[in-house]
Amino acid sequence: MDNERSVPADESQTADKIGGRLHNHIVHNTLALILAGGRGSRLHQLTDWRAKPAVPFGGKFRIVDFPLSNCVNSGIRRIGVITQYKAQSLIRHIQYGWSFLDGRFEEYVELLPAQQRTVDETWYQGTADAVFQNVDILRRHDAKYVLILGGDHIYKMDYSKLVAEHIESSADMTVACLEIPVNEASAFGVMSVDEAWQVTGFTEKPAQPAPIPGQPEKALISMGIYVFNAGFLYEQLIRDHQTSDSSHDFGKDLIPYLVPRYRVFAHRFVNSCVNMASGIPYWRDVGTIDAYWEANIDLTTVTPQLNLYDADWPIWTHQEQFPPAKFVFDDNDRRGQALDSLVSGGCIVSGATIRRSLLFTNVKIRSYSTVEDSVLLPNVEIGRNARLRRVVVEKECIIPDGLIAGYDSESDRKRFYVTEKGIALITPEMLGQKIHKLC
Repeated sequence: MDNERSVPADESQTADKIGGRLHNHIVHNTLALILAGGRGSRLHQLTDWRAKPAVPFGGKFRIVDFPLSNCVNSGIRRIGVITQYKAQSLIRHIQYGWSFLDGRFEEYVELLPAQQRTVDETWYQGTADAVFQNVDILRRHDAKYVLILGGDHIYKMDYSKLVAEHIESSADMTVACLEIPVNEASAFGVMSVDEAWQVTGFTEKPAQPAPIPGQPEKALISMGIYVFNAGFLYEQLIRDHQTSDSSHDFGKDLIPYLVPRYRVFAHRFVNSCVNMASGIPYWRDVGTIDAYWEANIDLTTVTPQLNLYDADWPIWTHQEQFPPAKFVFDDNDRRGQALDSLVSGGCIVSGATIRRSLLFTNVKIRSYSTVEDSVLLPNVEIGRNARLRRVVVEKECIIPDGLIAGYDSESDRKRFYVTEKGIALITPEMLGQKIHKLC
């Protein structure tokens, strides 16, 4: 194993933490890359017209806002966003909502769409290839450390603590990891580590996951968050590109190659997670309709697992200017009300009842309708006497008067997509309508 130090000895001495944040000159030398090109096919029709990172979440955000906000809140203000699949709404969102960083101070969010910029003239073939095809651009930024992030998970993390640990351990690569029960780890990439938390092995979806030393009931899974020394990363991407049998993916190819040869360390997410409820780190892959529904509905509980009300670690986004939410009518048979719910700006609940639901911006619900345990995306209109339960309604849907969904799965399956857990997804196309605005 090559255990040569990959950073100068005096560099590690600059890993000076002030108030839990890495010193400014360290984060200034870190470049973040968000991999936001994924389709997210398990979200079915929710990603027919948008990339997974552009999917709305939490009433006013998009999924990509979480890694972007984590970067800004961590002090890392040089950010590249790599896009590919149906990226127009994602690009527009970033242009509208993330242009506040000032390039004069070397702060920016730079879009890196697939452009067939290599001799092979291919689109991005894998996560590592997506970064490789932009190596010449990355070199110009002259960063010392490169932070690789997925654009499709919900979590709050102080990346500066991850970078600090990477420097302090003199690592070539550091992988952020989450500790989960061993019996749940078979669905993930599992890291084996020694007592110093240096990675000794990596197995993708093992039948018998290796436990953490001293914690036989826990396993360590990769979160798809990596820190590299910049020069080392570029060398390994070029080597991987020249390997004919590689799929050019970080998890499938680079990590298994690097672990036995270089200094690869694991970082415990519990050490950098922000706003843990009851001491439990929050990280969600909302890559299925069931997971997406559950994560949104959890926000309506009295004490949700994800804290969106933290002024010290806000989630930034682009939002149009809407008036306050409005609830009208207070008659015995027609009362506009929302109970245990989140209701965003521009919504009008007119003589309808909302329970345990999340309404995105500009939703209109008319009299005598009920909405329970549901997620309604922006610009949805619901007619009179409709009854919705355990549904996700896509943007721009116009629910006709009297429509009933979520009460009979067999009947719903004839019109909508229904998950194994009985969550119904309703889109304009399923209702014979067209989407007139970007997703």
